[in-house]
Amino acid sequence: MKLNMIAKVKNIKSVFIFFLCSVFFSCHSDDDQSPPEDPMNGFWLIADKGYIVEITDDKDVVYSVSNAGCVVLNSGFKIEDSGITLSVVNDNELVGITDQSLSNFKLTRLVNLDERCLPEQLSKTKDPKINFDFFWNIFNDYYAFFELRNVDWSAYENLRDQVTEDNLYTILEELVLKLEDGHVGISDDEKDIDINSGTSILLERLNANLSGDLIIESEDDFDNIMIQKGRIIIQNYLGGSYESDDTETIIWQIINDEIAYVNIFGMAGYGTTINNELTTLNMVLDKMMNDIKMSGVTKLILDIRFNEGGFDKVSSDIASRFTDQQRVVFSKKARLGDGFTEDLNVSLGPKGAFQFTDDIVLLTSPLTASAAEIFTLYLKDLPNVTIVGENTNGVFSDVLEHVLPNGAQIGLSNEIYSDAQGEVYEAIGVGPSTANQVPFLSNDDFLNNKDGGIDKAIEVLNK
Repeated sequence: MKLNMIAKVKNIKSVFIFFLCSVFFSCHSDDDQSPPEDPMNGFWLIADKGYIVEITDDKDVVYSVSNAGCVVLNSGFKIEDSGITLSVVNDNELVGITDQSLSNFKLTRLVNLDERCLPEQLSKTKDPKINFDFFWNIFNDYYAFFELRNVDWSAYENLRDQVTEDNLYTILEELVLKLEDGHVGISDDEKDIDINSGTSILLERLNANLSGDLIIESEDDFDNIMIQKGRIIIQNYLGGSYESDDTETIIWQIINDEIAYVNIFGMAGYGTTINNELTTLNMVLDKMMNDIKMSGVTKLILDIRFNEGGFDKVSSDIASRFTDQQRVVFSKKARLGDGFTEDLNVSLGPKGAFQFTDDIVLLTSPLTASAAEIFTLYLKDLPNVTIVGENTNGVFSDVLEHVLPNGAQIGLSNEIYSDAQGEVYEAIGVGPSTANQVPFLSNDDFLNNKDGGIDKAIEVLNK
């Protein structure tokens, strides 16, 4: 979505958080002809996410559960119009599929509500030590990358003894910053708290080739430098004009009648509702691909350097316009207890009347995150694709949302993505060969009013 960049950095893939309370469920009919007792009614466990779902005729409740206890995540609503399909496998199992995520979710029936979630056991308190217990246990139960990010989580459980009302968020911030994970965060609107684990390391990467007045120290600095960067691209490479969707989330133009240029700013924000997101996107893609076809060009730059993610299905639908064969691209799995769920293999095949399969340069940067990184997985192994720029951010998992008893929201990485060769790019990111490394932001580019990434892309395509 078109948010200010730093705000988006703080909530990479945050577009998913909005749906996490409903992402595993579909609408069920309230038709008067339905049986008195809906077969989906009852209690359902989503074990790898730490959710218990209570579905009733009147209202639905989602509980957040961990070894610390149970908290109501969402209540008093009906799971409807969520873009989700819920299928009955048998009396004790459901499978949920969402139009926005690539995952299938398994729901297992519980005979009774978990004892931790009984009304008298629900935790709703501002006690700082209890809130620390929940925080530590939620990560301990569901976070997927302690070893990869070299954090011994067990070493911090005893910080509970130091927690007070005044220092709770200071201590929690110290812990999440150790993970350097842009999909890890804490927000508490009441306390005006908004902490993201990956912001510092991201700013360090963005500032690596900047100095003086160009150094990014605030959101205003970031906005200004992005505007300046965009102005250089539009004026010096696109001739001052471009085609776009209604929200300018994707733009395209032909450079010097020789090379098609497509900039995908986000993997969400094309539709007006969750239900027409993909329909609207594909109408835009049909027009864009037809324009590229009619231009007759055989070279293409795909620029996702500004793209901080959104919906994985958006990434899939865009990528499908640049392949003409079905193939398995990557797999994903979620943490489940001391192990993981079964691998879900994800394939990509062609869509639309025309697929561009000539030479492509894919431009990436440290801002390229989440669903935009899924896009790099779709394309990186195609023989006609060359990556130019910098390694992507290195945060692939959907954001898993939980809540603390005091109402604060917690986001964490719960899933591991592996490419077709079994390689995991979490924390590393997908990037170019040494010869094709070009900084996204640099003093040289701004001083000389140019874009080194686009220049390198043109060079590669003209070889």
